Amino acid sequence: MRPEQGPRDPTRRKTSRGLAILFSTVAAPFCIPISSAPGFHFFWIGEFVKEVSTMVCSALRRVAHVRVYLVRKASGVSRGHQHQALGSRPAASEFAARGAPGSVVELLGKPYPQDDYSNLSQKVLSRVGRNLHNQQHHPLWLIKERVKEHFYKQYVGRFGTPLFSVYDDLSPVVTTWQNFDSLLIPAGHPSRKKGDNYYLNRTHMLRAHTSAHQWDLLHAGLDAFLVVGDVYRRDQIDSQHYPVFHQLEAVRLFSKHELFAGIKNGESLQLFEQSSRSAHKQETHTMEAMKLVEFDLKQTLTRLVTHLFGDGLDIRWVDCYFPFTHPSFEMEINFHGEWLEVLGCGVMEQQLVNSAGAQDRVGWAFGLGLERLAMILYDIPDIRLFWSEDERFLKQFLVSDINQKVKFQPLSKYPAVINDISFWLPSENYSENDFYDLVRTIGGDLVEKVDLIDKFEHPKTHRTSHCYRITYRHMERTLSQSEVRHIHQAVQEAAVQLLGVEGRF
Repeated sequence: MRPEQGPRDPTRRKTSRGLAILFSTVAAPFCIPISSAPGFHFFWIGEFVKEVSTMVCSALRRVAHVRVYLVRKASGVSRGHQHQALGSRPAASEFAARGAPGSVVELLGKPYPQDDYSNLSQKVLSRVGRNLHNQQHHPLWLIKERVKEHFYKQYVGRFGTPLFSVYDDLSPVVTTWQNFDSLLIPAGHPSRKKGDNYYLNRTHMLRAHTSAHQWDLLHAGLDAFLVVGDVYRRDQIDSQHYPVFHQLEAVRLFSKHELFAGIKNGESLQLFEQSSRSAHKQETHTMEAMKLVEFDLKQTLTRLVTHLFGDGLDIRWVDCYFPFTHPSFEMEINFHGEWLEVLGCGVMEQQLVNSAGAQDRVGWAFGLGLERLAMILYDIPDIRLFWSEDERFLKQFLVSDINQKVKFQPLSKYPAVINDISFWLPSENYSENDFYDLVRTIGGDLVEKVDLIDKFEHPKTHRTSHCYRITYRHMERTLSQSEVRHIHQAVQEAAVQLLGVEGRF
């Protein structure tokens, strides 16, 4: 149900609370780069990727021919090798998910008709359902379990049951209403761009943050919950960015009695008032309510990071902006002498809470990225490693106690193979994220990073040229230039055929 369908029966809240404890546990991580916290890092100011791109219509008509050609060009890659998980030759199915409008893609047992917004590659679709955060003894599972255990022990309800219910198996396919509208993200907001997200069609997408489930869980009557899951974003390529990562999100609501319990003369205090919005509070919140919610939020997060990183941790709070919280903050910790941003949080927008049927409550929310925490805590240098099936990696996290300290011992670092690609941009409809997605689709996890090393504008024609440096490196064996050449040539041909660029090869 959506907000316009009216508030739910307030008596449902108590019933749902009891039932919620019975659901399976969950947790969610935040992306490795700065774009990590659930919905939160998704919106940090000034960091929106470039303009949304639409595939050229003529390119769509030629996809079927191009896919066969590219497969043949790349057919020599990894032939005879067993390490498919870390990047091997592209298969024809790699391009099948980008079918023309009118076709259908099936995902998690459900069909989704495709249209002009469909932009999923088989590379990304192959990650759906892997659920690394639920694979026992995986480093992301360890982080999730540590957070879950902490919340279970620290926050107990009236009947001795955990206060926070946990959800870690919600479908990553959501509607655009869930991902954006329910969170008060306006229609023209840059975060909606096709160039930044993976769309099944105009109405369905792979969630870009676990915040996409906030409204539904609040509307179901829950007051305190954790959500963990895989999220999907089109982004740059380097050791800290991957199109799939994992987030952990938490929400807690307070009634007037709960918030002011233990406060002197608390019975005379109110949650709501009609005033003006400021940098420190919403127009509907009293200053007393806002300060107490903010205090509880920061105290909760301080306890959590202390549990994860140990005592004596230096913490600071940075004001920021998210569409669904106000005031909003990012938490930074000083770890090994360096300030690191680890999560986003804030006081929930009352309009969101009200629309979900909890008009008598106020609350907070936060989100963090599991990969980010795991890389910091375990010294994991490359985000691609989380998808490795190499026992040398996985067995390092086979521990008897989830709180046991683990320091990742690097595998042999095999040499990189570097190739450059230069081309003239088309006059319109070019997005760097389209190019990055194309490189990921063809090169898979063999691609370590892609750097834009040169921009040039012709003084007479005013055409723009980009030069990218692509670093190829296998995590488990040595690549040859001959192998990489097949992939790199496939990238060149695909860029011309699908992105409409003019090669300078």
